[in-house]
Amino acid sequence: MAEPLVDVIIPVHSKTRPVARAAASVLDYSETDVRVNVVAHNIDPAIIRANLGSIASDSRLRLFHLADGIPSPAGPMNLGLDRATAPYVSLLGSDDEFAPGAIDSWLAIARETGASTVIARIDRELSGVEPLPPTRRARTRDLDPVKDRLAYRCAPLGLISRMHFPELRFTPGLGSGEDLEYTAVLWFQGEHISYDRNGPAYIGHEDEHDRVTGAKRSVAEDFAFFAAITSAPWFAHLSPRQRTALGVKTLRLHFFDAVFARLDAPEGFAAHVRPLTEVLDTIEAAAPGSIRLLSRADRAVIDEVLGSAPDTSRILALLGARWGGGLNAVLPRNPLFALHPQAPFRTLRNTRP
Repeated sequence: MAEPLVDVIIPVHSKTRPVARAAASVLDYSETDVRVNVVAHNIDPAIIRANLGSIASDSRLRLFHLADGIPSPAGPMNLGLDRATAPYVSLLGSDDEFAPGAIDSWLAIARETGASTVIARIDRELSGVEPLPPTRRARTRDLDPVKDRLAYRCAPLGLISRMHFPELRFTPGLGSGEDLEYTAVLWFQGEHISYDRNGPAYIGHEDEHDRVTGAKRSVAEDFAFFAAITSAPWFAHLSPRQRTALGVKTLRLHFFDAVFARLDAPEGFAAHVRPLTEVLDTIEAAAPGSIRLLSRADRAVIDEVLGSAPDTSRILALLGARWGGGLNAVLPRNPLFALHPQAPFRTLRNTRP
């Protein structure tokens, strides 16, 4: 085959995953010279080859094997990135697919704009169009990581220039969040970032439940990704506003999920209060002023968690109130920060098309 313009990487760890559907969505519906790289992760590659069916013999498909014994997608993703030679790469889950023409659309935008990353629109089978990142209204070109709140897009889905990021890899050794340092580099070190807001989508199916990162972890393990980000050399060169954007996002998307996940912990929620408090301190130290930009509803959750006797029933109710609407959900405690780019009013406003 001709040297591809796009290497698509599909890791697969289970015989039940519809990997043939994923691969076919690339090979059958792209005019671009593409190559699909399927990585059989901790599973006999013969099983995956059989699942691929006739598409396994397509000259544009390569099947690799990785047996590292580690239940993390970082390993197979990194193997695929190591083997890629095309100018661009794209990542695809084995239970997902690209809409027809998606790669062609992303590549056209990359060539037109010089984008180091073209962000895909994500259309989830059950929940609909993914509203993140909450960019400025109708903004699609030369996105700014702060003004367009790019860190809220945690998955690196779309098209990525290998010329811009030849050495960039997923963070190894993490139980979860292995893609968060990767995406942070895309947003804060990228150029001319574009968003294919109205083009063919990345289609996320939600019918598989054997995710490799679903195991219970400690709070410290959950936030190891943040330590990886803040210890990276590039983080030291971020401006205060860039750090704040990253800090507020980490609180909104990850901290409250970590609280919720531990409300019914067998060992009791109290066992996790100290490590959760340490997470807050770590984020605030790395990105000063992040907590003050949270909504009143968010702050009420934090107050209860940090209280002398946290009540899990009350925490659960307060977590629900975060999405209940009203002034408490859209205003920070200090009204002077109400229109800050990272404050809830402007962020939530831009999650709507």
